[in-house]
Order: sequence, then C-alpha cells, then structure tokens
Amino acid sequence: MRPFWVRLVVVLTVLTGVNYIAWRWLASLNWDAWWIAVPLVIAETYSLIDVMLFGMTVWRLKTRTPPSPAPADATVDVFITTYNEPLDLVMTTALAAQKIRHPHSTWILDDGDRPKLRDLAAAHGLGYVTRSAAWSGMPRHAKAGNLNNALMMTSGEFLLILDADQIPEPDILDNTLGYFNNRRVALVQTPQYFSNVPADDPLGSQAPLFYGPIQQGKDGWNAAFFCGSNAVLRREALMQLGLVGYVKETEKSIRRALSASQAAIRKARKAASSESPLLQQTLDEVEAATQEARRRLDAGESLSEITYRARRRVDQAVQSLVLADVSALQADLEEIAAMSPVEVGDAGVPVVTDDAVQRMAARDWSPLGAIESVQAVLDALSVERTDEAQPVMPLATISVTEDMATAMRLHAMGWQSVYHHEVLAYGLAPEDIGTMLTQRLRWAQGTMQVFLRENPLVQRGLKFGQRLMYFATMWTYLSGFAAVVYFAAPIVYLLFGILPVTSLSTDFFVRFIPFMVVNQLLFAIAGKGIPTWRGQQYSLALFPTWIKACTTAARNVWLGRPLGFAVTPKDRQSGGPRWSLIRPQIAVSVLLVVAAVVGIGRLVAGMSEPVGTLVNVLWVVFDLVVMSILVRAVLYRGYPAGDSDDETDSSTESSKERAIRGPEL
Repeated sequence: MRPFWVRLVVVLTVLTGVNYIAWRWLASLNWDAWWIAVPLVIAETYSLIDVMLFGMTVWRLKTRTPPSPAPADATVDVFITTYNEPLDLVMTTALAAQKIRHPHSTWILDDGDRPKLRDLAAAHGLGYVTRSAAWSGMPRHAKAGNLNNALMMTSGEFLLILDADQIPEPDILDNTLGYFNNRRVALVQTPQYFSNVPADDPLGSQAPLFYGPIQQGKDGWNAAFFCGSNAVLRREALMQLGLVGYVKETEKSIRRALSASQAAIRKARKAASSESPLLQQTLDEVEAATQEARRRLDAGESLSEITYRARRRVDQAVQSLVLADVSALQADLEEIAAMSPVEVGDAGVPVVTDDAVQRMAARDWSPLGAIESVQAVLDALSVERTDEAQPVMPLATISVTEDMATAMRLHAMGWQSVYHHEVLAYGLAPEDIGTMLTQRLRWAQGTMQVFLRENPLVQRGLKFGQRLMYFATMWTYLSGFAAVVYFAAPIVYLLFGILPVTSLSTDFFVRFIPFMVVNQLLFAIAGKGIPTWRGQQYSLALFPTWIKACTTAARNVWLGRPLGFAVTPKDRQSGGPRWSLIRPQIAVSVLLVVAAVVGIGRLVAGMSEPVGTLVNVLWVVFDLVVMSILVRAVLYRGYPAGDSDDETDSSTESSKERAIRGPEL
C-alpha cells in the first residue's frame, strides 16, 4: 500500500504546487518592488521543480528481495583507496576486508606511495598498488586516477571499492554478488553508514533520505548511481567504458587537430608569397587532405586509417615542396655566384657588395616556414593519448568526484545498476565543521562539474527517467541561490515594509498552506519515519558552500581554473570553535534578528500591517531555527566513543564495533 499513498501525495503535491506558483506568477507579483518580487517567485519556482523531481524519484520506490547466491567462481578484487590517511586506520579496514568470506584478493591502493604502508601490507599478506613512473608529470585525476591505475594492474572479474575508513562486514560480497547473475548489471551500491555519529547527528552526516527513498527511487528508474565507496562493479563494464571513452577522446582530439589545421592553412596562405605557385599548390594539397580526413571521420571510418592517410598525404606534399625548394636554393646560389658580389676592401678582406645584399634580402629564400605551423598541428593527428599516463581511463576523470559521471556513462551504454538497501560497511564521518564543509564542497563541486560538462538532459543513451534522476541530484545544488532570496525577503519587508506580493490575502493562504502541508507530508510518507529535518536544515544553512561550489565549478569548466582536490580528513581537526567558517550565516542571522525587532517596532508604531508582520516574523523564526544547527555544528566536539577494550575478541566483533572502538593493529 505504501507505493499507492506515495503516488497519491506526489500527485497532490504537484497539483497544489502548480496551483500556487501559477497564481504567484499571474496574479500576485508586486511589480513596484520587482527587484525582490521576481527573485522570490523564481526561487519558489525552483523549489517547486525540486519537489516535483523528488516526487518523480519516489514514484518508483524499489524494495528488492535478496539476490540469488553469489557465483562461487566469481573472482573479486577488493580495492581500499588511500592517500594520506593514518596507517592504522587503513590497516584496520584492510584487515577487515581480508576477512570477507567470499574468495577475493585485497589490495591497498596507496596514492601516497608510503614505504611503511607497503611494508605493513606485505607483512599481512595484502596486495599493495601505487602509481608507476608513467604517471610522473601527467594529470593524476585524484581518486579516479588511483583506481584507473589499479585496474590495469589487477584482474578480478568484480571490484569492491572501499574508502580507507569503510570497514566491511564479512558477508558484503555474499549479499551483493548474486545481482551480477544478471549479465547486464554493472554496479551494486550499498549505503554509506557512519559509526561515529550520535543520534542527533549535528553535522548531518548519515543522509538517511538519500541512502533510502532517494536511492531506492532512482533504483526503480535504473538510475541508482555509484557513490564512491561500498560498491561492487563489474570489470567488464568498466573496461568497455574505458575503451569507448578512449575512442571518443581520440576522435575529439583528431577533430580539434583538423579544425586547428584549417586555421593554420589560412594563416600560411597570408604569409606565403603570391609569386610562389608551388607553395600555394602544396597548401591546396594539405587542405584537401584535412578535408578528406574530416569526411572520413564523419563517415565513421577507422581512426588509425584516417590519421595514417592524412599524415602520409601531407608528408608527400611537404617532400615535394622540399625538393623544389632545394632546387630553387641551388639556382639562387648559382645566380648570386654569377653576380660577382665579392670585392676586396681596403684591408685586403673580401666583402659582399651592397647590390648583392639587396638582391639576397629581397628573395623569399624558403617557403617551408609558411607551412611550419600546419605541419606542427597535423603532428597531433595521432591515436596515441600522449597527454595521459595510460590511454584507457575506465573511471571518469571529468570532475573531482569520479562516481556519478562513471555511473551515468555506464547507464548511457545500457548497463544496469542496483541499490542494495543493507548496511554492509561502517565508516567514519567528519567530526568537526571544517572537515564537513570540505567534504560537502567537494561533493557539490564534482556534481556541478559533471552537470556542466556532461549535462544528463542531453546525453545520448540515457532514458528519459534516467536523465531526470541525474538532473534531480544536480538541481539540488542550486539551492544556495534560492536560499539567499528566502533569507532576504522577510528582512526587506520587516526593515522597509516592502512586500514582494500584492497582498497577504486569503487567496495567498488558501494556495500556499495546502502546498506546504502536502509537501511535508510527501517527505514523511516517502521517508517512512526516517528523520529528514536535519537534511532540510543543511540544504538551507550551507547556502555559501553550495554557491561556492557552483561558481568555482563553472570557473573550472569554462575558464580552466583549477579546483584542487582535498582528501577528507578522518581525524577531528585541532583547535577551538571555528566561527569564521560560518561568517556569512552569522551575518544573515544577525540581520534576521535585527529585522524582526525593527518589524515588531514598526507594528507597534502603526507603520505596518499585523498580518504581514506576523507572517514575516514567523518566517524569520523558521530561518533562525534552520541556522541554529550551525551553532551546534561549530561547538560539536566529536563522537564520544568509549575506550577500547583490550579483552575484545576482534575475530568475533562486528565491523560496526571495530569502527566505533577505533583502529587497531
């Protein structure tokens, strides 16, 4: 019955939401204050689209039954990715991974290339992988590069990817590998759950709404995506993805080289002497070669054959020009010798006459310089990826987070994914606000990079529902801009008496209140008792982080400015409360308080109407309640885990217990 009620509330939410927003656009805008009225209605429209996308997500909530038994002969590589995490933390995860029941090989992927970790891995019989010398001076692509490097050095049919702090349960493969009996399944994602988070979750780390109804809903649309850890992937699918990506990147490179060659040819024609028909003929031949290569490329012919033919034809044209140039040079030398340009000076030293110098300077000695740039551009016509450490990059490298883009590409190629709703690994969440903000910023930046580079709405191969499921996740990170408007509107009214709507009449309340009530009801029914309030708080309270993520990702994609990559620290950062990290939120909160006081004063003085003041004061109170979570976050001192018990039998305790106790070797 739950799907019925969820869909009923989704329909009611859409109907009441569209009714409210249509009225807002058509009948309620205060055009005298358009500078706040229009941004507010745009923000409300954004929120309606957001909730509609959420409604579409949960429309197909999928509750999976346990899969069939795992194939007994399935070979698995367990990858534990690490860069600079504490060695004892990495080894705790690695030793737990070693105890996974299904036969497998455990590998530590050390991007920090630490000899001590290499020695520890060898001492415990663990595989150890780090970057080869081929990566020196090449783009490293952070975690994606680490995984791509390891893929070329291992051979398991399936891969279990774990972050350095994600301690797996022994049955993690037993409970997930069975899904791969379906040959089209490329990915099985399990939840990320954190053991060091108190019940009130002051940093909002658990994300029960995402690792619940949202992923289950995406699963119903075959759009549950890779989240970077606690996931099993099929090597065949990743390698296919890498090979297809290699071909696409090579084709793009060839097209860029051909386009650049056209510009170089035009430049060479301008620089070439009009009295050099041989040079013009050579440039014509080069241009014809590039045009033929472009036609063959559009026809889908072999890339290696296209590049070979084009370069051979250009080389032949250049060789003909060289031979002609040498012959012309020899003739010029003979002509100069016949001019008797040398005479004896006063000191008896031979000198060149002025007439000979002028004759030599006036000559276009070598036309080869005119096509030098063309030849340099055509040298780029190659099927070799000389700009990367390895030609095949299975995991996407287009953002600082490799997971979403990889999953989206797999779905576009027709592969299927599974969300297995069972906690099978226990990790460590950030324990201070600075670390949490670093983590959220990186997630948001990576998502927006993918959106700007490979917008799912226009990606070939994705089905309509898949496009919207990916777009829904990307859309949520635009909430920072809407939040600014939601904070500004009550401040503007309470300070200056400027109302963004024509009036707070009955028409407003009979449309707004039903929409808000049904909206919250949707979250309650879809979540089925899951606490969603903390997530709603942070979606508004972290507005500076979301705005920074959008703007920096845009500068990176459009202007090439680097983002950098910061590994989320696994230990609480030292020092006292860091209020500077929430300076914008503090400023907004102060403005809200001042506005409420001024608004009440204006009401007492008879300068504003009671209904408008009451509504906006309540709005301010709501905003302050939202912001209040940041005070708790700044003051949070970390999870109060108890001291480890030396008598604990690590062979029988659960992964959750080991994660709570802390790392132990």
